Amino acid sequence: MGFTQLSVICAIGLIGPLLAYPRGWHLPVVLGELVVGAILGKTGFGYLHSSDPTFTFLGDVGFALVMFVAGTHVPVRDPKIRPALTKGAIRAVAVGVIAGGLGYALAGVFGTGHGPLYAVLTASSSAAIILPIIDSLSLSGDGILGLLPQVAIADAACIVALPLAIDPPHATRAALGAVAVIAAAVVVFVLLRYFEQRGTREHLHQISEERSFALELRIQLAILFGIAALAVQTHVSIMLAGFAFGLAVAAVGEPRRLAKQLFAVTEGFLGPVYFIWLGAELNLRELVSHPKMIGLAVGLAVAAGVAHALMRLVGQGLPYGMLAAAQLGVPVSAATIGAQLHLLKPGEGSALMLAAMLTIAISVAGGSLLASGSTRPLKAVDSPG
Repeated sequence: MGFTQLSVICAIGLIGPLLAYPRGWHLPVVLGELVVGAILGKTGFGYLHSSDPTFTFLGDVGFALVMFVAGTHVPVRDPKIRPALTKGAIRAVAVGVIAGGLGYALAGVFGTGHGPLYAVLTASSSAAIILPIIDSLSLSGDGILGLLPQVAIADAACIVALPLAIDPPHATRAALGAVAVIAAAVVVFVLLRYFEQRGTREHLHQISEERSFALELRIQLAILFGIAALAVQTHVSIMLAGFAFGLAVAAVGEPRRLAKQLFAVTEGFLGPVYFIWLGAELNLRELVSHPKMIGLAVGLAVAAGVAHALMRLVGQGLPYGMLAAAQLGVPVSAATIGAQLHLLKPGEGSALMLAAMLTIAISVAGGSLLASGSTRPLKAVDSPG
């Protein structure tokens, strides 16, 4: 990939904001990026090649940043979220139990034998999609505050469970890798809190602001990519590295200046590159040769929507359940790992990707329903306690 294609990618990335601009449409920015990526990728004209090493690497960097920013947006320091943790955990577990039955049922119907994988996919909630939808639609209130821990717990649990479900022979290796990444994030949290309490971070901030060094951004990126490198070396998805580090930074408290810098890098460049790459990776043409897998994709999306919508029985509004149904990193990782290890049936990887896109549509619909009655900005919820 050269500067010409990179220029095209940055230009078509503007489609996302253009589609999201009319407030009455209630569309998130990422939707336009995914659609335009599909049109110019494998499904459409084939101009963008998701297999290009440079494009793939930039997409991976964008994914790590998107997951990091998603983690930093979880208001772990807000006292109001602590009472919601128990309910969020209960709902995440309840969705997981329902997902287990639906996943095995789908595996039986389509004869793939991938019940554990489908269960993990159905139970997952993508913070990388849901939090940007919440932000772009300015959603807030007690329902959103209660949704955040549910999404964070489900996302983290399914990130860890995915390698165990898709590749059981290497389950021990995957578990040890996840432990190593989480431990690294905990160590970083302890160090960041130590330097915060000693005033070191504030001192660096003053120097950086006076001399225009951008020290905080440089340090955060170095740590993020270091943990991502550990994830790659230990055969764990970089989404766990980004999300865990983001939670660590959120727990310490993210400086406003750093938040703005990360927003610019992620939302202005590498985030759109990732979502466009993801759209380009979607191959609906392959499903034409394997029409049975189209049914699987629809079944997986419906299962995810049903599993999350059933949380209405325990007091969660239907639109919130729809919003929580979005999948992204887990199915992408499943399709990637499955292709690398030749574990999936022909067309199954594309079915997982299509199912993820359908769940995003469900989530967008849920967000739109909530947006029609939401007036308070998200910033009031996200501010540190």
